[in-house]
Amino acid sequence: MRPLQSQKWMWYILPGQITNQGLSIVIPLYVIFLGGDIGEVAIISALQNAAVAIGSIFWGRIIDRFHTRRHILLISFFVVFLCSLGMCFTRSIVVLYCISPILGFFIVGRNPVTQLLVMESVQKNLWSWLFARTSVISTLGMLFAMAIGTVYSSLYFDLRPYFLICATSSGIAMALSMMVKGGRFHLERSSVAHSIHGLRYTLNHHHFIFPKILELYDFKHIITIFRGKISNEIGVFYIAIFCFNLGSNMYSTAWSPFLISRHFSNSGVFLNYMVQTAVMLAVFFIAPKIISKMGEERSTLVAFVPRVLAVAIPGVAISIMMGSFSAILAIISSCLLVVGFSIFNTASSVIFFKSIPQGFEGKYLGVNSAVTGIGVFAGALVTGEFTKAFGYSVLFFSSATVLVISLVLFVAYFRHRLSHKTV
Repeated sequence: MRPLQSQKWMWYILPGQITNQGLSIVIPLYVIFLGGDIGEVAIISALQNAAVAIGSIFWGRIIDRFHTRRHILLISFFVVFLCSLGMCFTRSIVVLYCISPILGFFIVGRNPVTQLLVMESVQKNLWSWLFARTSVISTLGMLFAMAIGTVYSSLYFDLRPYFLICATSSGIAMALSMMVKGGRFHLERSSVAHSIHGLRYTLNHHHFIFPKILELYDFKHIITIFRGKISNEIGVFYIAIFCFNLGSNMYSTAWSPFLISRHFSNSGVFLNYMVQTAVMLAVFFIAPKIISKMGEERSTLVAFVPRVLAVAIPGVAISIMMGSFSAILAIISSCLLVVGFSIFNTASSVIFFKSIPQGFEGKYLGVNSAVTGIGVFAGALVTGEFTKAFGYSVLFFSSATVLVISLVLFVAYFRHRLSHKTV
């Protein structure tokens, strides 16, 4: 029997997530601070998301080849540390174009390591408990990042020193990652696809995992739909997931620039995200109970209600989003968004796990990650020019429409699955 990892390594998750979440909020605000607009924010977001997807493939292959854990963590946190310092000392949006994809490529390096460390640290019957524990620590890190940002930006106008806070927390995470044992383990990343707990953690944290290099043939279930037939209903699921991520990221990419356009202060933006994260932490404990009572399929569909409402609210109320009332509407929108997201991701990950035929886990999970990545990238890419051409209101209504299309596709998927057997 292989030796188990000590669980002390988990504490790198807290400062690591402070860095990740802090950077995800401060970068769009800093672009606007430097004179950029929604167009520049969208391009930087798209570049970073594309780099995250590529990095997921690269670091996964490195782990599979060399079975290393500690070195990947050290490299990841060190480069994030350097990127944070670089953004602190630049006033050029062009330089941010260069730094952001580097940041995305290396920041994702810790994700597959964390998944495997969880599965290597305890026996299989405790995976669910430890994945839940790491999720809570991760969410607490997000809360700390938002709290620090709220206090800091209420006292200081210049955002650049906040990057030093992110660099410091990344340095702390690098030091704590030294607790990870340097020995090699035989547990492969493909084991995540065989565990509903690992798969749920992966999807809930919006991480990509590619157990194998995909080929065009792997997308046959999607291709046949565009040829007028359904060879396997999982293709409908993939397209529904694509639409869900496309519509969701159109909203997410535009959210910070939208709040600034409605005269929110930087502190107000951080506070909005802090309340959203606190609600997400609360829903984390409630969502499994809701799903157990309603079932995965019904929960997946019902989760679209708060999600669509969250996206539609700023589109409908944009003309009255002024003053303190706008802060209330923004918080309602943000909280509804994470309520829908938490329930949807938990329920849909279980459904997806049950849909994977034995022996095809790597292919199915890889395709799901690919369509997720394309949806996230496309959502960020179209947001900038679309908003500049038609305005925020049309952008939010379009995002809500794409989510409704996703809902219709999920209804079709569930009906088709009931009437046909998967081959």
